[in-house]
Amino acid sequence: MVLSTYGSRGDVEPLVALAVRLRELGAEVRVCAPPDEDFAQRLAGVGVPLVPVGPSARALTLAAPPPSSLPERAAGLIAGQFDVLPAAVEGCDVLVATGMVPAAAGALSVAEKLGVRSVYVTFQQLTLPSPRRAPLAYPGRPFPAEVTDNRVLWDLDAESNNVLFGEALNTNRASIGLPPVDDVRDYVIGDRPWLATDPVLDPWQETPDLDVVQTGSWILPDERPLPAELTAFLDAGEPPVYVGFGSMPMHASTDVARTALEAVRAHGRRAVLARGWADLSPADDQDDCFVVGEVNHQALFGRVAAVVHHGGQGTTTTATRAGAPQVVVPQAADQPYWAGRVADLGIGAAHDGPAPTVESLSAALEKALAPRTRTQAAAAARGIGADGTATAAKLLLDTVRSTVLPTATGRYGTQKSSQRAAADGDCS
Repeated sequence: MVLSTYGSRGDVEPLVALAVRLRELGAEVRVCAPPDEDFAQRLAGVGVPLVPVGPSARALTLAAPPPSSLPERAAGLIAGQFDVLPAAVEGCDVLVATGMVPAAAGALSVAEKLGVRSVYVTFQQLTLPSPRRAPLAYPGRPFPAEVTDNRVLWDLDAESNNVLFGEALNTNRASIGLPPVDDVRDYVIGDRPWLATDPVLDPWQETPDLDVVQTGSWILPDERPLPAELTAFLDAGEPPVYVGFGSMPMHASTDVARTALEAVRAHGRRAVLARGWADLSPADDQDDCFVVGEVNHQALFGRVAAVVHHGGQGTTTTATRAGAPQVVVPQAADQPYWAGRVADLGIGAAHDGPAPTVESLSAALEKALAPRTRTQAAAAARGIGADGTATAAKLLLDTVRSTVLPTATGRYGTQKSSQRAAADGDCS
């Protein structure tokens, strides 16, 4: 099987978990992902081959290119899929496509050409059209302020996907003899997408247009011990506050680190500061702050007073599973949604905006550190379901065992029959 993505650590880590589960069940698996060294090391550590695709995700993120360059960047990502995936996908049973929409569109097109069954998976529901919520706007293409009808906004979202990605996708499709796609977003999502999130943290409400399969979150149990120095720091006093922003660039990184430390110290707490892609570091050398790089978050979050983070799906889920109160400082994309879920569940605070001050972060921490919030967080942890890779792996293996390749119906016609078999076949 081939698991394909393009994105940050939050897009790659769930595929690591699924790959390990599939391999335990006897499947041969490879992952197609950006060529970043940390992704390669992570996959090598669990014995799963990496097929590098496209440019470095870290370099692209830290460069922070202007929104006007999005079509050009997307064209490069699509072309990369057409260049690399044919060899990776040839002869495989199923392709799982996720990550950025243009990359997923390219991967699914390659599977379509080769007659390989495939399924689209998302790690947040905001890419799935629903009359109950508005879509995310692409950078540089804000929705008109006067438009408030969600169905109209989703129509505008489809238009944005076509404008940004349609020409590049169809040019590459034509180069391998495939017909053009009229609706890029609907081509990627299909009629039966998978949603790999926990239903307690991220409840999906059924819609008449999509048959969504919610598998639960894909999480690999992390058995790595915490470094001895970190363990000694944790043992030396009251639980500290973790501060980390994952793959976010946080361009004013020194100020962000200083601001966070001042806010944590205002509550008489120590801090664990994660470097992340922004390479955060403290502005002083006081012994109340411990700096970490790659570390077992599952173990660490169970030993902290609160987790201050950017609101990525993976970090939010891991903190929730650990019963740790959270302060979410959302930076982009789906992160405001996860901040809202944390606030709605009463398991932490949603910071207003991406640039905290000492005062604003201290106020958010006050809520997160309150006894009631910790009680709510502990209750939420007990309600979180088991790792969803077991469900996903069973669905995929059932697809492989199916001897009949059903014909897809609906708005895609016959050109989608092979591609959608994984989602529409024996996966119920």
